[in-house]
Amino acid sequence: MIKFTIATVCFNAAAFLRRTILSVEEQDYAKIEHLIIDGRSKDETLAQIHHYQERNSHLPSPHEIVCLSEPDQGLYDAMNKALRLATGEYILFLNAGDKFHCPSTLSQIAQLLSEGHYDSAHLPAVIYGDTHLVDDEGRFLRRRRLSPPERLNWRSFRHGMLVCHQAFFARTDLARMNTYDLSYRFSADFDWCIRILRTAHGHRLPLLNTHLVIADYLSEGMTTRHHKDSLRERFHIMCKHYGFLPTLLQHAWFVVRALLKK
Repeated sequence: MIKFTIATVCFNAAAFLRRTILSVEEQDYAKIEHLIIDGRSKDETLAQIHHYQERNSHLPSPHEIVCLSEPDQGLYDAMNKALRLATGEYILFLNAGDKFHCPSTLSQIAQLLSEGHYDSAHLPAVIYGDTHLVDDEGRFLRRRRLSPPERLNWRSFRHGMLVCHQAFFARTDLARMNTYDLSYRFSADFDWCIRILRTAHGHRLPLLNTHLVIADYLSEGMTTRHHKDSLRERFHIMCKHYGFLPTLLQHAWFVVRALLKK
């Protein structure tokens, strides 16, 4: 039975963490490890986590909850800590305020893996799907502008981050080989996804498109709040992976496309 590690990174996130906790708690799949990496919060975050652990301990089939609360060097440093601690075959980052789209999300994915008859050495490197954007109250706003392609590969991200990290399950062994690059403050997840996909390509490992909406995520994230800085980092990341001239031409097309939509 496949074990999923759900990693939640948070800091002073009491206003939104409950939504994420309940979303993991209500999953109808049994084999879940929930890692909560907290940056030593000063609000009610830790109290919420402790109540969660207490409730879970009384369930007939509790899942694993691990909480690490200590200072860190920011979001991506905390996410690297989760990579080191994860014990599931797959890891998904679902941060405070984000939630699974429905209670059967993980069981549906496990069923797809079972139907695929993959052997343990050739499990898909990445399992991916779609996401919905929600507001602070968890109400649906819209689908993402960028949609996951039918067939994903490492070159797909030349067109932008077609799969956001809340809908990107990475095989944990491959994820540990490609930890987050802390030199990027706002777009290390973009670089991380590309590197994992390149590793998958190098090892000739399959990718699994679930055709599911996997997560609902908050529209106002760190990348959105630091939009210009994030775009600069993404340009640098694309140059690193795809070359300067192809990246420049692709960005010229982004500008033309935006003008045509006006």
